[in-house]
Amino acid sequence: MEDHITAIPSLKEIEQLVWRNLQETYSDVMKGILEEMDQQIAEQRDKRRFRMLDKRGTTIDSLFGPIEISRNYYRDRTANRCIFLLDQYLSFDGEKEVTPLLAETAMELAVTGTSYRQAANTLETLVGYPVLSHEGIRQQMLGVELIPKKTELAQRVLFVEVDGLYMKRQEKNKKGKEEKIAAVHQGWEVNGKRTSLKEKRHFHHQGTSHFWEDFETFLVETFDYDPLTHLLVINGDGAKWITSCREYFPSNAFFTIDRFHVARDIQRIFRNHPRYRAIRKALATYDGEKLLLELNSAVGTLEKESREERLEELIKQLEQYPEALGDYRKWLEEIDTQGFRAMGSAEATMRGSPSG
Repeated sequence: MEDHITAIPSLKEIEQLVWRNLQETYSDVMKGILEEMDQQIAEQRDKRRFRMLDKRGTTIDSLFGPIEISRNYYRDRTANRCIFLLDQYLSFDGEKEVTPLLAETAMELAVTGTSYRQAANTLETLVGYPVLSHEGIRQQMLGVELIPKKTELAQRVLFVEVDGLYMKRQEKNKKGKEEKIAAVHQGWEVNGKRTSLKEKRHFHHQGTSHFWEDFETFLVETFDYDPLTHLLVINGDGAKWITSCREYFPSNAFFTIDRFHVARDIQRIFRNHPRYRAIRKALATYDGEKLLLELNSAVGTLEKESREERLEELIKQLEQYPEALGDYRKWLEEIDTQGFRAMGSAEATMRGSPSG
């Protein structure tokens, strides 16, 4: 009996086996679909313009594993260049050898995570093998281009998540650099238990010019954005280059401090402190005045001097913009905010906090 029991694979092994089989099935299905499309294009093409040269194989990495296909390669007599017509019909750059969904996922992990390396490791865990290196993800971010066709805004409000990623340099004796990135979307779309962001776009700041000035240019060129009409809800930590949005957008933007960072600082300072629950409650209910009152009342009650110093720093930071601790939806009183959710990554992890 024991021999039979020990021969049974573990749940993890079964899960891995099923996942690998699903990946193989996905790759076969995608290969069949793409190669059939390529054949249809070959039959229906303008044969006087596009002369078929040969077939060329390529491997495209995706969220579900590699897809190996053969594509027809053509000579465009009019443009005097060689192309893959399949790539043009799919609006896809085959030379990158990465599907758009995988590239977007990698960029999202980089924006919402702590580093490009962490994003690469997360992708490897998901797919089962190294898909994109941390440098490859960085190059994806650097290669993000503005969308030529402007995206129409379905409402007056745009939501902005801003963060800085510190990148170490590979060369010796060279200091690292902070990459400034913003994710912009038009709200949330709920489908069953899944929630996705509407019309999400990424802005990666390059150069030494003013971040918010370049960001506004990005909004104008990417969206149908009018600073006299549209409103911005900007979420980020307390870095000065982020909070300076209050001066740059004095009338049409609301800055909300990232609640994940505040909750993390409170936990580190007040863990096991008798006022911890009251402080958390004030943050969770968007009561900035109550939160600052609780923090100031706790001064001098902490056991360690290092925690007292961190508390003073936190109070000093939050007192600069107490309104940022409030609910941005109250600022949008004249707008229907139904479906608008809490900003930042903290809400899902804070017990007792509103779900949005």
